[in-house]
Parts: sequence; C-alpha cells; structure tokens
Amino acid sequence: MRALVISGGGSKGAFAGGIAEYLIKERGVQYDIFVGCSTGSLLIPLLAIDKVDKIKEVYTNVGQDDIYSTCPFTIKKAEEGGIKASINHFNTLKMFLKGKKTFGEHYSLRKTIKRTISEEDFNIIKKSGKKVVAVVSNITRSTIEYKYAADNSYEDFVDWLWASSSFIPFMSIVKKNGYEYADGGFGNYLPIEEAIDNGATEIDVIVLSPRRRPKTEYTTSNAFDLLLKVFMFMQKQIAYDDVLIGHLESIYNKNVKVNFIFTPRNLTNYSFYFSPKKMKEWWQEGLEYAREFYRESMKQ
Repeated sequence: MRALVISGGGSKGAFAGGIAEYLIKERGVQYDIFVGCSTGSLLIPLLAIDKVDKIKEVYTNVGQDDIYSTCPFTIKKAEEGGIKASINHFNTLKMFLKGKKTFGEHYSLRKTIKRTISEEDFNIIKKSGKKVVAVVSNITRSTIEYKYAADNSYEDFVDWLWASSSFIPFMSIVKKNGYEYADGGFGNYLPIEEAIDNGATEIDVIVLSPRRRPKTEYTTSNAFDLLLKVFMFMQKQIAYDDVLIGHLESIYNKNVKVNFIFTPRNLTNYSFYFSPKKMKEWWQEGLEYAREFYRESMKQ
C-alpha cells in the first residue's frame, strides 16, 4: 500500500500542492492512504479523488478574508521586499472584551472548506475505499487524535479539517464533543507513523520546510513577532523529530520505504499570511521542483 503524507505549513501548502500535482497527474502515482496535518489535511481530501485542479484553484486564489473572520495581526510591506507583521490592537482588544481565549478567529476558513469540498466530494471519498486522515490536537486531554473520513459525517469531517488547521492562539479554538481542539501540528506535524500503522509499505512525505535548518539571525520587532517566533521554533523541533522517526523507520523497518521531499529553501517566515500572488508562485515552484527532483533521483 502506498501513502501520501503532507505536513503543516499554512500558506506554504501551495508548494505541497504543486508537488502533489506532479506525483498524481504527471507521474501517475496511485495512493491508498492520505494523511495530513493542518494545511496538509486541507489538501488531501480532493487529492484522494484526483480533483487536483479543483484544490489548485482554491489554493492559488485564497486570501486573508477566506481564512480569518477576525484577523489578529496587520501586515506591512518591508523595505527589502518582504513583509512585517504586528498585532492588530483593535481586533485583539475586541476579542479580549468578548472574553475570547484567542487573539483572532478563523470561522471564514470553515466556510471556505465547505465551498471547496462539497458533500458530493465527501461521499466519493467514502465510496473510494481510500483512507483520508486528518490530525488534530485535543487540547483538553493533551493528546493527538486521527480523524478518518470513513468514520465521520460530512459536517463532522469539515469540523475536523477546520480544527486541524486552527493555529491557536491566533485562530479559534474548535469546541467539539465536549473537548477543545487545535492544530494537529502542535503534536504531530508529520504523521508518518499513522500511515505505517495503516499498512503503508511506501510513503511519499512532503515536508514544508528545508532539509537543513537555515542559519538565521532574526531579531523580533514586537510582542506578536516574538510569540510567533516561539511557536515556529517549537513546531520546527516537532517537525525534525517526526522526520527522524521517518528516517529510522526507513532504515530499520525493511517493509517500509519512506521518500522525503523537502522545500529547497525557507519559503516564508509568515505562513499565516495568505497572498494569492505568492501562493500561485509557490504552487508552480513546487510543480517544477518535483519534476527536477525526480529527474535527478532517477539518474542515481
């Protein structure tokens, strides 16, 4: 059995989409299992039923308003051509006065998910026999949970996809079944083991960060920047631990082959910022990078 695993990474998911387009449409790889975390969980449902063009249309046109109902930050263009983020004091104060637990909310994303993945699509997924799995973090119980399309109704699975992409405290906490849920990346950024537990013997793993940690000296400019930097640091540590597990499995478990595809560079420090222009570029870059990556690997 073959599996596709896609990590978290916010707007960088467009790059993963480009890689997946190459694997599924150009290389013709047939997958039995799809496992995703955060942005990865949003990609996999339509990839599982070969609707690559449909998810591409969304990932290359989505903007901030399609994600955030209350955006906790403001974005400014930096002199060097990048961007800088700072706290949106008005919105965060509004959230505080409402007694909310987070700085922002992302109810708009749930609407976007429903517009993107129809109930008809969901029924096709269930009838396909393919395993489509989203990773969520149960904050109440401090555990990781894996939610299968086959085990859920359409509305419930939309909730799990939404929860898997809830990067608190900048987005909403998702309350369901008496528990509070958040981004799956807080506990399992790269869910390789779940694919193995489902019987996968070959796994293609798309990691939305570089293979080697870039040496950067990045000075935070405000409290928001500092908090974000800390969260990114923790997620990178979790990511590299998950990558190590995958490498060890491929070395010591002779029944499992793990193929890693990393980004060639650090795409952005602000993966919570959704720019249609940038995401179009990343999708195309991911597609072209995958072509070159597999062309070179075939020479070896």
